[in-house]
Amino acid sequence: MRPRMRSLPLALRAVAGWPLSRWGVAAGAAVLTAFAVGLPTAVIPNPLFARSVATPWWGYPVLAATAALAGVLLATYVRTGRRREAIRGDGSRLGTVGGLLGFFAVGCPVCNKLVLLALGTSGALNIWQPVQPLLAVASPALLAVAVVRRLAGEVACPAVPAPSV
Repeated sequence: MRPRMRSLPLALRAVAGWPLSRWGVAAGAAVLTAFAVGLPTAVIPNPLFARSVATPWWGYPVLAATAALAGVLLATYVRTGRRREAIRGDGSRLGTVGGLLGFFAVGCPVCNKLVLLALGTSGALNIWQPVQPLLAVASPALLAVAVVRRLAGEVACPAVPAPSV
């Protein structure tokens, strides 16, 4: 089996051994991520932000997947017990890029000031909006790879701190 193909079973073994406290961190981080992405993009309706273009049907599952995967990824940075997990297979860059892509994927194309400055209103609708579904696929994919790398690293190469003298 290739090294990358071995990562998924290792990741599943790692997550199966998580204590309840780590699952709580994952759930809390997922909720915070959903609000951090969903409120300013107005996927979650709120009085502070509004959308000029309706949220596409795929925006809701992408927000849910982004939040869930980001929650699990963030929970991998929480120590459990006396054992210290290794940083081997660190997916922090992929996770960061995946989270940002998720934000841009579900955001309103004409409400994004950066897109409006770069492309104008017609460019936002004719160029940026057709690209958003691609970002919506890339975001959860990158987050999933980051999660698998982090989790596989916990099992493949655990680091135990030296005993104190």
